[in-house]
Amino acid sequence: MPETETGHRTHASRRNFMRKVFFAGGATAFATMGGAGAWAAMADDTTATADASASAAPSGAPGGGPAGGPGNQSITEDFFGLTTDGRRIDDLFTIHSTGVKTAPVITAANAFLAGLTDDQKTATQFTIHATEWRLWSNIDSYERQGVTLADMTDDQKALGTALLKSALSADGLETTEKIRRINQAAGEAIGNTDSFNEDAYYWTLMGTPSATEPWGFQFDGHHLVVNYFVLGDQVVMSPCFWGSEPTSMEIDGETVTVCHEEVVASLAFVNSLTEAQRAVAIESSTKSNESMKAGAFADNTVQEYTGLRGDELTAAQKKKLLGIVEAFAGRAKADVAKARMAEVRGHLDDTYVTWAGGIADDSAFYVRVHSPVVWVEVDCQAPGPLAGAYGAEQGSGATQKHVHSVIRTPNGNDYGKELLRQHYLTSPHHR
Repeated sequence: MPETETGHRTHASRRNFMRKVFFAGGATAFATMGGAGAWAAMADDTTATADASASAAPSGAPGGGPAGGPGNQSITEDFFGLTTDGRRIDDLFTIHSTGVKTAPVITAANAFLAGLTDDQKTATQFTIHATEWRLWSNIDSYERQGVTLADMTDDQKALGTALLKSALSADGLETTEKIRRINQAAGEAIGNTDSFNEDAYYWTLMGTPSATEPWGFQFDGHHLVVNYFVLGDQVVMSPCFWGSEPTSMEIDGETVTVCHEEVVASLAFVNSLTEAQRAVAIESSTKSNESMKAGAFADNTVQEYTGLRGDELTAAQKKKLLGIVEAFAGRAKADVAKARMAEVRGHLDDTYVTWAGGIADDSAFYVRVHSPVVWVEVDCQAPGPLAGAYGAEQGSGATQKHVHSVIRTPNGNDYGKELLRQHYLTSPHHR
């Protein structure tokens, strides 16, 4: 279905608004891209997106805003990335060959675009520099851009599924589908499928799918956000947000469970620690209703290292620590996950783990895995707007039945931003 004329005008208005704001306030970020070619590309970016303040106010704030608060609904500063002290570590990420096969995802992305109407494509495709990358949210009522599943034909939805299948592992694809199924079933259980359903998820593509030039896509909706950046055979799949409320539900006679791997892996790690190690890793034996620090609209979070350092672990404990990250990295294709885990292993000794909450199999907890190259948070939260779907009371205390989790790449490489910067600095046709 083509986008309505009113919707098209709204998108155009937002883009024009943000273009003015971003060019007024984002010169520093543009300058760091380097080269006249970069400036020329930016100047032509008529599809830069609006900040969230141009949208209707959501009914709830995204989880994990700055300093663990509710989060800011707008982009108010240039992208810098997660750091421990406001300064990035240089030379962590380089343009190099990884051997990752990106041809299938390029083919699938081109097929997806070809299946859209002209109006849908206009609403969905942005430039590689667009701030749309950063305008994701895990809440249900956030006003998103792009094309929604609800406005797509079955054939178009199939092309979108094929794109996800080309980028994600079987586990990753299954996780996205289960999150959407539970969102629909929970919405039906509380009588609010207007807000909670399986089709309120949006596609955007940044740049043009290419074997040599940078591009990527974003799939964004309640409890589910996938950012996927491609440059040659390098892939950066972060930030990604995975969550559900509830995490397990009977649907059509089948028990559907999601976001279980990260919970099991986290508990396996903390229970492998000695009492002395747990005394360092566990900052609190109690768990607040929400602990996430780098969720939506928290791209520039500053968080010092805390907790237990990787070089204090045995080989078996290090393997269990890697298992937490693998629960997320493994949602990408095997070759992408392999490259990501090699990056993580390279900094395993200077990886820190922080824990809050209990350590029993059914305990609510928060864990953060933090190194120069990876940031993972698993946060068991209090019952939220879907509490009624599983007989809970909203805000009644953190539970494994409502989980939020996120994986990021600190020091400037979320959304592939550092690789993009290097591409513009080093590619002859951009100088």
